[in-house]
Amino acid sequence: MDTPGQRAAGTSNASAPAPDSEQAVFWRNRATGLFDRIPLPAAFCDARGTVLSANHAMASEWGTLPGRLVGRSALDLFRPTAGRLDPISEALRLRRRSRYPIEVSWCPPTGVERHGEMTIDLVGTAPDAPPNLLLILRIPEAPAPALPTGRTKESGQTSAMEARILALAAAGCTSTRIATEVGLTADGVNYHLARLSRRWGVTNRTALVARAYVKGVLSPHAWPPAPAAAEPPVVEGGFA
Repeated sequence: MDTPGQRAAGTSNASAPAPDSEQAVFWRNRATGLFDRIPLPAAFCDARGTVLSANHAMASEWGTLPGRLVGRSALDLFRPTAGRLDPISEALRLRRRSRYPIEVSWCPPTGVERHGEMTIDLVGTAPDAPPNLLLILRIPEAPAPALPTGRTKESGQTSAMEARILALAAAGCTSTRIATEVGLTADGVNYHLARLSRRWGVTNRTALVARAYVKGVLSPHAWPPAPAAAEPPVVEGGFA
């Protein structure tokens, strides 16, 4: 309640923000930003395994946007291939904060089954409330198969989405423009570019595009730039 002095001065307790509330919002926003930039696929789920939020890496694994995974069941997305879920159910019942690794498989839109390890952390702030689940997926890097000629096929190291992003980057598009073209956010585009840069050991976008041409990901004969798989056939004896 405002004091007479506050009313006379035109001030009010109701308009003053609560410091604790401001700090809570600040740290929540910061945690959300960090979560979204984790290079590993990650998702928060409730105690029943329903996805509450997912980062760009997790959405990329499914060829979609993070918001479209919200409401999905983790057991619909991933199938345990080794280990049992009973210890996790028991930990949830007893309100334990523990970590459980489990081998999983899944079939993304590409139709090729993939395998990895899912780490399930039981997290929460209220001791009496059921903990939420933090899922972090680790996918082993598969070596590229050797061709009969002794050369390594490197274009297969990129997904169709990555190849499209590289082609648009080669054309000089900004992250915002690329995001509009491929249906991602600018952060999602930057995530893909940063992951490719780490994978290929380059430090800037120009070097990344050059590397994509050397690896055969982008067609050297197409303009505007296009993925090598989309390169039009060359007609023998024709004119450019």
